[in-house]
Amino acid sequence: MRRRVMVAGTLIGVTSACMMGIQSCRNSSESEVKEKNSKEFVFKEKLSEYGFFTGDLKDLHPAKGVARYELATPLFTDYVLKDRFIVLPTAQKIRYTASGPLDFPDSTIIIKNFAYRSKDNQKIMIETRLLVKDAEKKSWLVMDYLWDSTQTDAQKHITGAKIPINLLDGAGNNISTVYQVPNTNDCKRCHYSNGTLTPIGPKARNLNYVLIGHQESQLTEWEKQGMISGMPPIEQVEKLPDWKDSVHFDLSQRARAYLDVNCAHCHTQGGDAMNTGLFLEYHQKDPFHIGVMKEPVSAGGGAGGMNYDIIPGDANHSILAYRMNSTEAGTAMPELARTVIHKEGVALITKWINEMKGKH
Repeated sequence: MRRRVMVAGTLIGVTSACMMGIQSCRNSSESEVKEKNSKEFVFKEKLSEYGFFTGDLKDLHPAKGVARYELATPLFTDYVLKDRFIVLPTAQKIRYTASGPLDFPDSTIIIKNFAYRSKDNQKIMIETRLLVKDAEKKSWLVMDYLWDSTQTDAQKHITGAKIPINLLDGAGNNISTVYQVPNTNDCKRCHYSNGTLTPIGPKARNLNYVLIGHQESQLTEWEKQGMISGMPPIEQVEKLPDWKDSVHFDLSQRARAYLDVNCAHCHTQGGDAMNTGLFLEYHQKDPFHIGVMKEPVSAGGGAGGMNYDIIPGDANHSILAYRMNSTEAGTAMPELARTVIHKEGVALITKWINEMKGKH
């Protein structure tokens, strides 16, 4: 009897072990299949691991399949130099949209590199940001890579950083600042629209721009290269003015383009500063929403004791110009992406306000 019990116990143990083994194998197999089939994007530890560039990494020579692009009016960031690239998944195309960011396919990677020009006129790398459209989550993800002191590679960096730099400004003057590398949450603040992370710069109107040395708009070149579909005739695609081009665009057009790129990602419906009621999109037609004789909602001490965002003909008493001309925390606008005053931008907006004379 005792032997039968022992045999039965042994058989039960073996059976249980086999069942556990089968379940373990099944779980392992399911895990492997899930991992194999997952399209979720995983950020690499170093920039060099992606293979975006050939030769010395700091030279940013795009590899095959990596397209360089520029914007007619770019966001100002401490006079730094920016290099922009797009990587599309194989055999996929961008879909044209007349307003808002272009419709990028899943697995698109947008690369933006930040560097500064030293007093010795050397290009010094600071950071590289990646914006990735994750195929699994159907949403955009962001990651920052901080360049090392040897300028040979950039390491994944999430928490932000403060980097003292000496650089040349737009007029060739040597200035010093502590450059702010944003953390990933800072990036999300600017890139959020109605609660969704989204690109800011690559809109059709801001890409409808002829690069130096080229004969056609970037969008026309992209269409010929098979990068974009659904394009109307290029003459029907709106152009965002180049804020520096006073030959082809008037003062109001250039000022509104500058505010659109530097401010409207927050100051728009669904943006981080929506509650202010100050909406600075290029197409905004309501003078009050642009700030004309509009009292601030929540500026507090940042208003400098002034009463209106814009007083036509009086930039010296307009909050908009005042906040652009400051680097003080709680006053400076934009409050992210810059630590120095963009003197040329302030001059543009000041002149625009002073010449308004009651108009927008």
